[in-house]
Amino acid sequence: MQKKLNIISLGCSKNLVDSENLSTQIKNGGWQVEFDNFNSDARTIVINTCGFIHDAKEESINTILNFISAKNEKKIENLYVMGCLSERYKKELEKEIPEVDSYFGVNNIPDILKKLKIDYKKELIGERNISTPKHYAYLKISEGCDRKCSFCAIPLIRGKHVSLSIEILKKQAENLAQQGVKELILIAQDLSSYGFDIYKEYKLAELLEELVKVEGIEWIRLHYIYPANFPEKVIEVMKNEPKICKYIDIPVQHASTKVLKNMRRGHTKESTLELIQKFKTEIPEIVLRTTVLVGFHGEEQVDFEELKQFVADVKFDRLGVFTYSEEEGTYGAKKFKDSINQELKLQRADQIMAIQQAISLDLNFAKIGKTLKVIIDRKENNLFIGRSQFDSPEVDNEIIIENSIIELEVGNFYNIKITKAEEFDLFGEIC
Repeated sequence: MQKKLNIISLGCSKNLVDSENLSTQIKNGGWQVEFDNFNSDARTIVINTCGFIHDAKEESINTILNFISAKNEKKIENLYVMGCLSERYKKELEKEIPEVDSYFGVNNIPDILKKLKIDYKKELIGERNISTPKHYAYLKISEGCDRKCSFCAIPLIRGKHVSLSIEILKKQAENLAQQGVKELILIAQDLSSYGFDIYKEYKLAELLEELVKVEGIEWIRLHYIYPANFPEKVIEVMKNEPKICKYIDIPVQHASTKVLKNMRRGHTKESTLELIQKFKTEIPEIVLRTTVLVGFHGEEQVDFEELKQFVADVKFDRLGVFTYSEEEGTYGAKKFKDSINQELKLQRADQIMAIQQAISLDLNFAKIGKTLKVIIDRKENNLFIGRSQFDSPEVDNEIIIENSIIELEVGNFYNIKITKAEEFDLFGEIC
């Protein structure tokens, strides 16, 4: 019987790509691989953990403990843990949770394969056994980060910024397109800095110009654009290339210049507004997604009020909010005391989301009557669920098509007229 392994991938899409790369190597070794199947009969489990913030670490620990219970009940035989949490806390985890068979960091795929008695194949680097629906995939263009944000542990975990070459990434995109991928979602810890380490200048725009040439790719989407030192040629390329979604995920984190300075973000409220205005002037239909962080050191009520007003004025199309959690080893943990209590942080997060909920409802109501090009992600009962170029999978609006007169195909594009709207979803019918 073919050996079976189940990969549980936690955290961000960058982790997911690592899991997919591991899966390719394991499948080449003759194993059957499943993703995130909590009802699997696989006897070997690999958990790819997240260690970014407190809630993510807690989820990772709870997942490990759940599978240890399964191991104690003889439902599984082997349990391995990899990823950010074990990169950062390997010694502590080995001491506190010794029931795990082995812990691995973020760059230890060869070691995992050795443990499984599988030969590591360098020629498979870049090939992917994608776990997403086959019509979209994430393309990780670089690893690590050179920014010095005082709240962030990513550089401690993932190391310095290292880009893949344009040639390698174009080849990866071609391989994905051959598998049926139509939408590429570009990810990295910092898209803005792409290429600087190998080309000595920012090359995101040039990368996009090559990726749009890949036959079969119809949408290219940008995640995690850093607002400081943004390569503005990207705006021109996005404006002129129809394959590039008019969508940018640009985490601003705060609006108070004082708080941004404490965060060591390298941008101010004024520079952020200037960049946002450039986006909206050059590409009027652009959709902006952002994240903000509340409760960081020095965030007084006046700073929070400034953030609230900023969110209300800018009217981001999509917005997520995090509460600050002190991460050991970071500049913020060493320099500042986490003096804002969790209850107040949560209250502030709720206030931001209440503002955003009203904004989202207004923006969605404005789409009623418009016709959008929509890709179908899945079917649920008699409903078809899709997205426009203005929405990223799993985190943004979905477009729900009710009572379709024809059977829509997952992965295909259709023109959908929007008929109803809610705060975070749209409803439509095929034209």
